[in-house]
Amino acid sequence: MFDVIGKRKWFFLFSGLILVPGLIAIMLTPITNGKAGLQFSIDYTGGTVWQFQFKNTNASIDDVKAVLKAQGLTDISVSQDTSKMFEIRSQKADLIPPPSIAPTIKPEVSASASAALASASASAALASPTPTPTATPTPTAAPSASGSPGASASASASPSASPTSSPVVNKGIDPSNGKSCQLQIPTQGELAKLAVALQANPNLGPIACTGLESAVGPVISNQLIQQAVLLILLGSIGILIWIGIRFHSIKFGATALAALVHDVIVVIGIFAILGTIFGVQIDALFVTAMLTVIGFSVHDTIVVYDRIRENKARHAGEPFDLIVNHSILQTFGRSINTSLTVVVTLTALLLFGGASIHYFVLALLIGIISGTYSSIFNASPLLVVWQLWDDRRRAARLAALRSTRR
Repeated sequence: MFDVIGKRKWFFLFSGLILVPGLIAIMLTPITNGKAGLQFSIDYTGGTVWQFQFKNTNASIDDVKAVLKAQGLTDISVSQDTSKMFEIRSQKADLIPPPSIAPTIKPEVSASASAALASASASAALASPTPTPTATPTPTAAPSASGSPGASASASASPSASPTSSPVVNKGIDPSNGKSCQLQIPTQGELAKLAVALQANPNLGPIACTGLESAVGPVISNQLIQQAVLLILLGSIGILIWIGIRFHSIKFGATALAALVHDVIVVIGIFAILGTIFGVQIDALFVTAMLTVIGFSVHDTIVVYDRIRENKARHAGEPFDLIVNHSILQTFGRSINTSLTVVVTLTALLLFGGASIHYFVLALLIGIISGTYSSIFNASPLLVVWQLWDDRRRAARLAALRSTRR
């Protein structure tokens, strides 16, 4: 029988070797003012992101950067994925103008329409006799536009009557696979000027496809950060309370929370390392991944804890560490099989899924593996350490009490 509890120090050491580099990378974020450590997307920092693809598959990042420099946009980062899709990110949120809400106003009448209406009114006044006053005035109908067909036509043709502020969405052809794609080139703001400059460059040429086009302001970014932290804290506290009530012991809840914190630090630490080395950024989906990892980690831990509680009642009087070790071995196969099913699915998504969910799936994959490990090799051994320490403390207190009675 494999002694998991007896080798708990080795498992704790392995967890420490994983946690320490991640914690160092996380701490680099405030120390370097974001130049190293966690790299946040515009969802948290605010700014503009735009994805596009040229018909020329030989277009390079250097050519795009040269156009950006010529336009005076030096604070924009440029990246390219395997499908030759470029992505530019800027901390400026005003590259895309805010959508304008068209006010409800009366259509303006042009000068030709006014002249036509005036001539029609003069002819009607000369043709009709002078009306005799009556005791009861009769209300007249509102003037209609039928008096001058040219007036209505001129008014509808006025450019101020129906302004267009949104870009036209067309269908393009992806040069990498020949499939149809979205082609939505911006028509207003600095981004529109940049699109014209990029397509005018002979080394780049016309744009074939476009992807994400988004702008996030700093107010929305601050709200997202506060909500993300609040969600994780409330979820963790709720889990601690619920497990403590469910198992009638704060030890179960606290050790499950410790394993949960382990998984959170592992995922965030690895992304901090990836952000430092490869510039990987975390976005709003990262919070969703973290909450999913928290739920999975706690679920796996509860499976082991339920078996510990059952065996504790069945084998009353046996040492607690043996009961826990036996419970881990009984649930080991179930935990591994469940996790492998999820890992295989996530691996397929990571390899063949779209680029928009690439890092979301990666965070889930790291969290699921870490959650399975911590539930078996961290949470239960921590429970044993706490229980043995509590037993020694009670034994010492009982021995002191007996010595005082003598």
